Amino acid sequence: MNYNKVLVAGRLTRDPEIKYTPKGTALATISLAVNRNWTNEAGEKKEEVTFVDVEVWGKQAEAIGQYLAKGSPLFIEGRLKLDQWDDKESGQKRSKLKVVCEGFQFISTKGGGGAESQESAPRAAARPAGKPASDGGGAPAGESDDNIPF
Repeated sequence: MNYNKVLVAGRLTRDPEIKYTPKGTALATISLAVNRNWTNEAGEKKEEVTFVDVEVWGKQAEAIGQYLAKGSPLFIEGRLKLDQWDDKESGQKRSKLKVVCEGFQFISTKGGGGAESQESAPRAAARPAGKPASDGGGAPAGESDDNIPF
């Protein structure tokens, strides 16, 4: 049995970086900071931050680039992907685990309004679960807007 699903909510650590493939498909690379707070056995409050790299494709990438900035809260639904390569300088094998976004939700901040509120963002940008936008390799199949189900 195989199952690869990730749900993560956090804040962007930097402004989204948008690039386009030769066929014109948008790719946004973002990083989320996800905080975990707990109290240890001695009663001390502790905090741990995990940084998660995310790639977003197509119209979802364009929406994230248009409406979000460093510090914006975001909920991502996606899958894990392991990138592997040879380091050109050292010749060593390298790898990086990241999340490929398959859907997202803008999260309202306290007080509402602003770029982070759902009311100011297009509802079509966030896709319901179960409608993958890719062929498993990251980029949308055929890199055509006709093939993207949103």
